[in-house]
Amino acid sequence: MKILVGTDERDTALSYQIILVNRGHHVKITETGDNCVRTYCKNLQVVRTNNSSNSFMPPFDVVILDYEMPDMNGLEVAKGILAANPHQRIIFTSVCFKEAVSSTMKELEMPVQILSKAMSNQVLVGAVEDTEIYDELKKFKIDVSRSRKSDEIRENIS
Repeated sequence: MKILVGTDERDTALSYQIILVNRGHHVKITETGDNCVRTYCKNLQVVRTNNSSNSFMPPFDVVILDYEMPDMNGLEVAKGILAANPHQRIIFTSVCFKEAVSSTMKELEMPVQILSKAMSNQVLVGAVEDTEIYDELKKFKIDVSRSRKSDEIRENIS
């Protein structure tokens, strides 16, 4: 798998890289949110140039974002990435797990996975390699969007 990691913590980035490369994955590290979005868009352009038949093909199988970065938070980075390609799979890591879940669920219209930064190596590998979880989350997104539309209709009728 091709994996893009956005985190300003060098030790965390190196840890992720070692774990995932040892599993046979290709890992690209970015240290700022802005650099992460630029790297993503640059790679997306290459994919689109080489594969014009599928314009939504993501350049990375998964993007792992630190929820807290100094220049922009992970949510802002995710918004930039999803604006470029709404089909990108994203995993957040956060120390403040509850806050990350709450903010992310409110603001993003795409399913994402959120992991505690205190996760074990096995949890990281499992989250990255288990694409079935993401497929299930996409189904949940459809159900949530239907529910929101129903709520909007009820509010307009009242």
